[in-house]
Parts: sequence; C-alpha cells; structure tokens
Amino acid sequence: MLLVVGQIGKPHGIRGEVSVVVRTDEPEERFTTGSVFTTEVPRDRRVSAGPAAASAPGVKFEIPQHLTLEHIRWHQGRGIALFEGIYDRNLAEALRGVYLQVDSAELAPPEDPDEFHDHQLIGLRVESLDGVEHGTVQRIEHAPASDLIVLAKAGGGTALIPFVAAIVPTVDLAGGRILVDLPEGLLDL
Repeated sequence: MLLVVGQIGKPHGIRGEVSVVVRTDEPEERFTTGSVFTTEVPRDRRVSAGPAAASAPGVKFEIPQHLTLEHIRWHQGRGIALFEGIYDRNLAEALRGVYLQVDSAELAPPEDPDEFHDHQLIGLRVESLDGVEHGTVQRIEHAPASDLIVLAKAGGGTALIPFVAAIVPTVDLAGGRILVDLPEGLLDL
C-alpha cells in the first residue's frame, strides 16, 4: 500500500527547488538524501504539466513515476527540496501538487506499543465494549487537539471519534478491531 508522506508545493527560486508540505510524523526519516518517492498526480490538480523547459523547447514534460531526493533543508515547518533531474523553475512548477508516496511495507513498526501508523487502522471494525459493532475506520484525521477516527457507520454516514485513551481503550490489530467506550450521543453528532 502506498502512503502519502508529502505534497510538492510551489517552486522556490530558479534552480528547481520546491517547497514540500510534509504529511508524516517522521519527516527526518522519510526525507533523507537518496530517498525515492513514488509520485501521484491528484485528480483535481489545478496546474497542468503542459510544455515545460525540458531538454528541448516545446517538449512536453511528463511527471516521472519516481523522484529521488537530492537534498532538503527545512524552513518554517516546510521542506525546500531538490529532486534529481529537476533543475529549473519550469520543471519545478510542473511538479506542483504532486503527491510523494512510500510503500507501507518499507516502514518500520512504531517502537511504542500504543502508537500506530494510520494505514494499520484503516478498515478495522469499531466495536463498543459490550460488543456492538458501530462500523469501520475510514481514515484518521490529525486535528490540533487530538487525532480523530473517521468512522464509516454501519447504518450509513460518518462520525468522528476522538482517538484518546478514555474513549479508545483498546486497539487490537491482530483481531482487526478497535474497542471504544463512547459518551452517549457521540455518534449522533
């Protein structure tokens, strides 16, 4: 499974550097010199690749399937990155909006037994302590106050469950479920 760890933003300067919006808790591990990312162009991308100043004028630039990080420096919470083969502003502009992904099989499991990668939780059943099934984990939202489980409710629709120990006492990866102790009415919001 491919996981998005960053998204390319606007060009920075004229030599091909781009800003990178980080989407991982461990940027120092994911963004190291030589890291190879699989690229994905979002469906709703506003910027067209179009003609870019490639090796010859008028040659259409194709987004590469993989990008190799040549170097990165950090500025105000964002990375300023240079990728191999992207050495001018026009090529950098053509990459705007592209997602940077890594294979989940390459990720080491968290050292803390109470910590999980998002992809480990997606699809798990969500059950109350008395065995009532509420639905499945659709995704994890990372909000400022706490992480939120986005629940695809069994009866349709979605609900948000704060991912805190008081409400989510047990995550059973082997059993494919998350046990929750929900305050009354939480799923009705």
